[in-house]
Amino acid sequence: MLKNITVINNKSSYFALNLKEVKEYRDLLFLLVKRDFVSFYKQTIFGPLWFFAQPIFTTIVFTFVFGNIANLSDAGIPQSLFYLSGVILWNFFVDCLVKTSTVFRDNASLFSKVYFPRLILPLSILLSNLVKFSIQFLLFILLLIYFVLFEELQISFSFILLYIPFLIVLISLLGLGLGLLITAYTIKYRDLTYLISFATQLLMYTSTIIYSFNNVPGVLARFVFFNPMTGIIEAFRFLIFKNGNLDYSLITYSLSVALASFTLGILVFNKNQKSFIDSI
Repeated sequence: MLKNITVINNKSSYFALNLKEVKEYRDLLFLLVKRDFVSFYKQTIFGPLWFFAQPIFTTIVFTFVFGNIANLSDAGIPQSLFYLSGVILWNFFVDCLVKTSTVFRDNASLFSKVYFPRLILPLSILLSNLVKFSIQFLLFILLLIYFVLFEELQISFSFILLYIPFLIVLISLLGLGLGLLITAYTIKYRDLTYLISFATQLLMYTSTIIYSFNNVPGVLARFVFFNPMTGIIEAFRFLIFKNGNLDYSLITYSLSVALASFTLGILVFNKNQKSFIDSI
């Protein structure tokens, strides 16, 4: 008598996450995460140290150019902490968005050879970037501790433990959702990949990475407001430094966009995952 028969069919809801099936393939998920890390620093001299190098160099450049030369406001926060906090959050968002947006195209050969829950690949991208963010966040915490011990900076670490995870979830939903929305179209329109990279660079300047939202002029503030990362970055800085802008309309807008993006992203991803291989 046959037991443990698995039936594979395509009759599933477009909004289904199939988390039970994902759990059954968790070994594959962790294997893909490990693959991403190995491929990232394979045949490099400094290896995993590159995870620290990018935010450090970017923070130094931003501090010199925008902090010292342009003299943009840092909301009374030490410049290195101000820019590093924005850089690590933005990098996490962009990495999730850009890498997820090409997941169909980049893994077409794998999709065509074996069955597994297709959501595994976007989730592996999210987990890989989450680990990378955790490493960079540790760098931020170490710098924060230095300022607390030697520069007498007043910080309430309880807020980091209580509220920061909520903001990380928002960024995850936002980056993953927008990436899933786009990935079905990068198969048909390869130019979209380059457009996404260019657009994220422009969007960076409409977020509050290099300036405080309180000092944005009225007309420009509208453009900055509609960048969903603005509310997250501002809330992150306010929770840690008690300085900046904790505008509930900003964080509500970010939450709404994140939830809508993730919901639509799952819908588009599930709708196209069954037929995308025909477009490759």
